[in-house]
Amino acid sequence: ALKRMLNFNVPPVKNSTGEPVWKVLIYDRFGQDIISPLLSVKELRDMGITLHLLLHSDRDAIPDVPAVYFVMPTEENIDRMCQDLRNQLYESYYLNFISAISRSKLEDIANAAIGANAVTQVAKVFDQYLNFITLEDDMFVLCNQNKELVSYRAINRPDITDTEMETIMDTIVDSLFCFFVTLGAIPIIRCSRGTAAEMVAVKLDKKLRENLRDARNSLFTGDTLGAGQFSFQRPLLVLVDRNIDLATPLHHTWTYQALVHDVLDFHLNRVNLEESTGMESSPAGARPKKKNKKSYDLTASDKFWQKHKGSPFPEVAESVQQELESYRAQEDEVKRLKSIMGIEGEDEGAISMLSDNTAKLTSAVSSLPELLEKKRLIDLHTNVATAVLEHIKSRKLDVYFEYEEKIMSKSTLDKSLLDMISDPDAGTPEDKMRLFLIYYISSAQAPSEVDLEQYKKALMDAGCNLAPLSYIKQWKAFTKMASAPTSYGNTTPKPLGLFSRVMNTGSQFVMEGVKNLVLKQQNLPVTRILDNLMEMKSNPETDDYRYFDPKMLRGSDSSVPRNKNPFQEAIVFVVGGGNYIEYQNLIDYIK
Repeated sequence: ALKRMLNFNVPPVKNSTGEPVWKVLIYDRFGQDIISPLLSVKELRDMGITLHLLLHSDRDAIPDVPAVYFVMPTEENIDRMCQDLRNQLYESYYLNFISAISRSKLEDIANAAIGANAVTQVAKVFDQYLNFITLEDDMFVLCNQNKELVSYRAINRPDITDTEMETIMDTIVDSLFCFFVTLGAIPIIRCSRGTAAEMVAVKLDKKLRENLRDARNSLFTGDTLGAGQFSFQRPLLVLVDRNIDLATPLHHTWTYQALVHDVLDFHLNRVNLEESTGMESSPAGARPKKKNKKSYDLTASDKFWQKHKGSPFPEVAESVQQELESYRAQEDEVKRLKSIMGIEGEDEGAISMLSDNTAKLTSAVSSLPELLEKKRLIDLHTNVATAVLEHIKSRKLDVYFEYEEKIMSKSTLDKSLLDMISDPDAGTPEDKMRLFLIYYISSAQAPSEVDLEQYKKALMDAGCNLAPLSYIKQWKAFTKMASAPTSYGNTTPKPLGLFSRVMNTGSQFVMEGVKNLVLKQQNLPVTRILDNLMEMKSNPETDDYRYFDPKMLRGSDSSVPRNKNPFQEAIVFVVGGGNYIEYQNLIDYIK
């Protein structure tokens, strides 16, 4: 959809050899967040984008170039676009709105264009319905800029007013609606009753229904529909409320992507690291060195990331090490080839004479760019994995992960919770709080007041803020009503002994003391719910989930599914925020 938009809303032709039309791209922060995980600067350039600028920055006039705008239809954005028209900044204007623009705002632009005598220059105005951010081929989030507005906290604040709640629900529904317009499919919606997820379902059903009714302007007819991968069968949309499982988002994790997200600064597929410069280099009394900030993109084209983002951390460390060794072997090969030919320097003339080596050399030369890219990825993952490892070691995250898994699966605990909380070397105050909340959420009956006081004291001594506990206390009392505590299966990670086997002395990663834990596959609550609904299994957990089919003429409110066949495709959306642990769990379930 973005490529079509950047090509003036005509599908790009695959094999045209001609130069692209050069143009500028003007976006707001929302547009930037949508484009940046999907298209690199190089890809933009290949599509003719010579400049990409923020709408609200100082921009110079470039009168002979078309401009493609990609912005939210907000008051201030519209004002600024009108100002651009008046100042005659560009040759022509292609206006693309991330979310649908209202009639009145459209009229404002029209009036400005008439006033600026620029009507002919406004080439096209499009609603793109792209108000969501795609982070993976199979994962999207609603937004990045104002994510606190649709967060768990925003939805579950005790003092929230009805109008605020409506606004939040409308924001969520707008993004989900955009998602389905882009997919070109009308889902069948299932949700739990009496939750925010139900409010989202009702509103989304209504919005899809109204759009289908309006046959002339429906977004789900004609060329877009059936073009998607869902042409034969409709997808299932499962709306889950975060409140059905609060332990998982608090849980410490052990797979690569989830760890990167938990312990590093990781947003929109970019991780920002502070590089610690060596201590020994600065003489005593010198000012401490400023830390270098480095950022790395973890993308779909990064083969190592794609292969290992769901692997347990020890495996990742081992794989980085193997890649490094195989790279070193190849690197020596290139050097060896060069020396065989006596071309330490760059004397290309000497090469042509040695015909028997030519074949060898050609293969070396052709594999050089590939080798360099491989080296870049190895360096990147060495740095990222090392940063993660520092957190694991300094906070004993392996111990937390293993202990929490035992709590959640009701296994016997090898040491007391109180010891964990009062161990000054294990974890930050937040780590300790997360551990205690998981214990509190997972326990069948709450600890006695006496015990609770003892835990509270230990938590306070460890420097924890107790506010989350009082929230979870109320939450637990409130959710007790119907549901038994969520079960997490009864599997615990098996330690494979310490890392000695993996990490020989030459390794980049000093892993002593970190447990080599291996995950066992078990379904988390979100995955279990999906499994019941996709496979049409009867289960008390999901039997009273509501069923919506926006294509049915009358909105019938039944939880009785019309469709008795299992679904082939599903979208899971967690109202109040999913997380990488659940994402990974779903992927493992599908495999």
